[in-house]
Amino acid sequence: MRTIDRIYIDGQFVLPHGTELFDLHNPATDEVIGRVRLGDVEDTRAAIAAAKRAFASWSRTTKADRLALLQRMHSAMAAKRDQLIEAITVEYGAPVSRSSWMADHAATSFLDAARALEKYDLIQKIGTAEVVMEPIGVAGLITPWNSNASFICNKLAYALAAGCTAVIKPSEMSATQTQVVLEALHEADAPAGVFNIVNGRGDVVGAEMTANPDISKISFTGSTAVGKSIMRAAADTMKRVTLELGGKSPTVILEDADFATAIPLALQAGLGNNGQACINGTRILIPAARTDEAMALAKTYIAGIKTGDPRDPETMIGPMVSQTQYERVERYIRVGIEEGASLVAGGEGHPEGLGGYFVRPTLFANVTNDMTIAREEIFGPVLCLISYEDEADAIRIANDTSYGLYAYVISSNSQRATAIASQIQAGRVSINGAQHDPEVPFGGFKQSGIGREYGVFGLQSYLEPKALLGAVRA
Repeated sequence: MRTIDRIYIDGQFVLPHGTELFDLHNPATDEVIGRVRLGDVEDTRAAIAAAKRAFASWSRTTKADRLALLQRMHSAMAAKRDQLIEAITVEYGAPVSRSSWMADHAATSFLDAARALEKYDLIQKIGTAEVVMEPIGVAGLITPWNSNASFICNKLAYALAAGCTAVIKPSEMSATQTQVVLEALHEADAPAGVFNIVNGRGDVVGAEMTANPDISKISFTGSTAVGKSIMRAAADTMKRVTLELGGKSPTVILEDADFATAIPLALQAGLGNNGQACINGTRILIPAARTDEAMALAKTYIAGIKTGDPRDPETMIGPMVSQTQYERVERYIRVGIEEGASLVAGGEGHPEGLGGYFVRPTLFANVTNDMTIAREEIFGPVLCLISYEDEADAIRIANDTSYGLYAYVISSNSQRATAIASQIQAGRVSINGAQHDPEVPFGGFKQSGIGREYGVFGLQSYLEPKALLGAVRA
């Protein structure tokens, strides 16, 4: 059994001052596969101090310097692709098709940030002034367990592109993935202190990062509840914050859609990443007149889904990440039944023949938008079919949520779908698919967050404009 007992500070792997050991599990079997030694407040302060020292020189680097490091980091991550896929599959339980995408995304994030930097003018002439876009300072990056390596690399890439240095607190549940990322990025030969990584708990390491005055910005991906607490704490030192939080995304299927195609597409958008994704379309809105058809098609499709061994290429849904998450999802399934929703597929308990943290893919019909399962983010393979009367009703239901991260619209008429999409309150709306474009801003309306990641918008979130009036350059 492996013990991960090093963190990364000032360009070196060091033994943490913290002594707590945290068990790492294989969620497919509930087997303990390793332990990680967690950092504490002292470790966090050391990492912040290293990043602050490094900022003095890194913030003055040229575009060429930053682009060169981003390219080296891309190459280093690409070289560790197989190791990262293995770590994600075993430690998180993502099916191999998903873990492959995650590993590739971790590497390409550095190229995405490089492209954004290449096209962006860091010095702009506006009115009578020269406006210089300067790096904001030391960035605190806090990442979740549902795509840990991807979030580390994406946040770090844009921070470095902007000229910031970073302290990263990854999920302690994802330490094996973090170790692969660390080993790769160490080989990229970054200046000491430019990035630092401390494994640790959110209420210890994350809390110190949020409170410490030497951190100028927090970028956090995770739950809305934690995001609110970070925002409150960050206000004391006027930190800039980017918060990518929860979602209860609608998938609006219009009555002109080909349901034989639309229903599988909607289910895929709802069940991706084992159902543990903030962008999942967990509320599927269907025309009332076609409810029976939608239920029948959905039931058939779910019956054909393979849930099981994440290593099997045919597996679509793996386990929940932990026993706690398994119990949370099971509770929501019970609540759905108690509230009177109709169980179309799935239900409580493990799928036949499986233990670990596997949940049965579950679909409820006859759901009204005021039910708990339609209001709260479940973060598991549990979906709701909600009927609507007309387009106005569909838009009303889609927007009747405290969230606004993502949405999907499906129609045989792309212009009609676009017209509906333009009325949905969400940071991204995918039309007739589940597209991803790394140049397009990503983030949420309402309680789904503040700020944007990816592309130019992601780069700008680590920059502050400084106006030089009457500036003259040689």
